[in-house]
Amino acid sequence: MYVRHLLTAAADVPTMSSGRLGASSAGVLGLIGVVVGGLALARPGSRIGTGSGRLGATVALVTGLIGMALGGLVVATSDSGIGTGNGRAGAYVALVVGLVALVLGGLALARSRATG
Repeated sequence: MYVRHLLTAAADVPTMSSGRLGASSAGVLGLIGVVVGGLALARPGSRIGTGSGRLGATVALVTGLIGMALGGLVVATSDSGIGTGNGRAGAYVALVVGLVALVLGGLALARSRATG
């Protein structure tokens, strides 16, 4: 009886619920932060790292923080577990990716301050 309730409560695969949309947005923001932070860390003199890497580091920090906040919001407001279509699994991934973006942005910012 309980399994049948879970199967009827789950969203269809192609359905884009608000939780899935929020988790996807958070994941994309975190991924942008990881890419920009990695570029700022690897190439501080490039266009991304303009100003000794501070612009890229700041973008990585901001996008990572927003991605983590949005992922945390989805986790806090989802009412069911993973696999029910509420975006909880994607929000967990967004939290991790946002944390990686924060770390890369922080390292790039520390490097820019040390060389600047």
